Amino acid sequence: MAGRRSLGRRFGWLWGAYAVSTAGTWLAFDAFALIAVLALDTGPTQVSLLAAVGPAVGAAVSVPLGPWVEIHRKRPVMIAADLIRCVMLLSIPVAFAAGRLGFGQLLLVSVAVAAADITFNAATGAFLKDLLPRRDLLVANGRLEATTWTASMVGPPLGGAAIVLFGPVTTVVADAVSYLLSAIGIRAIGDTEKHPVRPRPAVSRAGELLDGWRHILADPALRPLFFNSLVVNSLIMAASPPLLVLMVDDLHFAPWQYALAFAVPCTGGLLGSRLAPRLVARHGRHRVLLTAGVLRACWPIGLAFTGPGAPGLALIMLVEFGLITCCGVFNPVLATHRLDRTPRDRVTRTLAAWSATGKAATAATTALWGVLAARTGPRTAIALAGALLLATPLLLPRREHATGAGAEPAPVAVEPDGG
Repeated sequence: MAGRRSLGRRFGWLWGAYAVSTAGTWLAFDAFALIAVLALDTGPTQVSLLAAVGPAVGAAVSVPLGPWVEIHRKRPVMIAADLIRCVMLLSIPVAFAAGRLGFGQLLLVSVAVAAADITFNAATGAFLKDLLPRRDLLVANGRLEATTWTASMVGPPLGGAAIVLFGPVTTVVADAVSYLLSAIGIRAIGDTEKHPVRPRPAVSRAGELLDGWRHILADPALRPLFFNSLVVNSLIMAASPPLLVLMVDDLHFAPWQYALAFAVPCTGGLLGSRLAPRLVARHGRHRVLLTAGVLRACWPIGLAFTGPGAPGLALIMLVEFGLITCCGVFNPVLATHRLDRTPRDRVTRTLAAWSATGKAATAATTALWGVLAARTGPRTAIALAGALLLATPLLLPRREHATGAGAEPAPVAVEPDGG
């Protein structure tokens, strides 16, 4: 039986770096909130502030970096972003050991890490487009997506156990080390990257900042996918805190049951990301995006009917498995489609604009749904998010558009069975 097709040594190092940093991120899932509660004895208002403000401000900080990153080689930027995240995260256990850790430092580190995350991911997308031929992009994005779902399945339970055994800052140390290892892996790729072509001097600074959004909104295929992703991701994430309250407070599920309800369904992400190249090869990219985009909107409404005991837990796991499987198909196909439709000299700004807008929209929607859940109850808030999600397929592109400037349709490489 044929093995997994190799995408080359350089992609292997990139994939390894991505895997180790992603593992660290999910190992430290909700670490800042846990530190705020366990070590600083903060209340729910400050925890919500930490969850919303850090990523939102980090997104705003990252936007001016897009034009600068665009005209520099991406590999050094990725290494720098890894090292910045490593140093900022290590400041937390150092301050904790010295007895000087405060909420303000947590907020500052959250902002810096969020900005570095967006910058790193945008630079990685541009680097990947230069690293691989167009026919291999979907396979590469599928592997990265599968890595994310594997880490999200294994990381949080291990991180929770590590916190219980070794203290609240343990997973932050592990996350910092993972970024250091990622920087070493990216450095091992080798320095063969071409210097980007600098834009004409006539382009204004303001124009450079807006260029990512300008490209997204002008593209007839990316524009609806952009708005669809914003709304879908925001509503899915906004329903998560009310669901936690419903499960733990109202239905009296144990914390381990809550973790299990979301860890096991992540196997759907592995399945979906594995199927994505095959589905695109058979049905075409547009049909897969449309079908997976419609199906992923149909599942979350089921969470509003969660009941107590084993049947309720089984319902949550079934709904989450269906949702995550559809996302596992949709996400790598969208990532590849976005790269194909974006000229090389605009990839970083486009990805940064997309990511920054998504983080800001999610933060705002999550805060709004927190208020809604407090006034109407968590089940009503979950039901409203699910009902609104049912309308999101209207934002998907109805027909396949001609490829935008700077790119042409890509052949699809399919991984052989058995890898």
